[in-house]
Amino acid sequence: MGKNHIKRMAAPKTWDTSRRTTKFITKQSPGPHAKELSYPMGVLLKEVLNYASSTREAKKLLNANEIKVDGKRRSDFRFPVGIFDTIQFAGNNFRVVLNRKGKLSLVSIGSEEASIKPCKIIGKTMVNGKIQINLYDGKNILSGDKSCKVGDTLIISLPDHKISKHLKLGKKAFIFLTGGKHIGETGIVEDISGSKIIYKDSNGNLIETSKKYAFVAGDSKPSVTLE
Repeated sequence: MGKNHIKRMAAPKTWDTSRRTTKFITKQSPGPHAKELSYPMGVLLKEVLNYASSTREAKKLLNANEIKVDGKRRSDFRFPVGIFDTIQFAGNNFRVVLNRKGKLSLVSIGSEEASIKPCKIIGKTMVNGKIQINLYDGKNILSGDKSCKVGDTLIISLPDHKISKHLKLGKKAFIFLTGGKHIGETGIVEDISGSKIIYKDSNGNLIETSKKYAFVAGDSKPSVTLE
């Protein structure tokens, strides 16, 4: 089938797709999102949204140039659409999330929420005297805010990428788990020690997980729709 496909049985476990239909499934183009945390656009249209019954139909929809991801029109059926990305099509707005089963899924959102996105900070560098903030989805933003730290989250506007809010990774932060055995769960940070985080889940249980899996999604409560 060539480089555009992988065996369906080998698809990431986070993909909420059937394993028993066709032998092959579209794979993503190289991009900023890890393959476990993103769908190829064609798979999203066919098997998640059910807007198309074949790759040919999905390509036709994309070629109409009416589908936006994070406010930008996209036409590549292999384009990776990842966690917290927004999709806009035919008056509908969605955000990619992880459900409580650890599967990538879509939640319906309003048009106002479709214009913002939480982005985790994964690195910082100095560029011409300003701080360049490197975000998890490949975006880079110049900022004069020295309080931004790796692990924090910025709420940015789409598609102009202006910072509207800074969510710090610390006690009482609302976090969303993007990996590990608690993937897809949410909770409130109780303590941070080195590379570990202890958070309280929705049932009041204290759970320890790796700091790298914590994605700050709000101050004590979610800033965007998660389910």
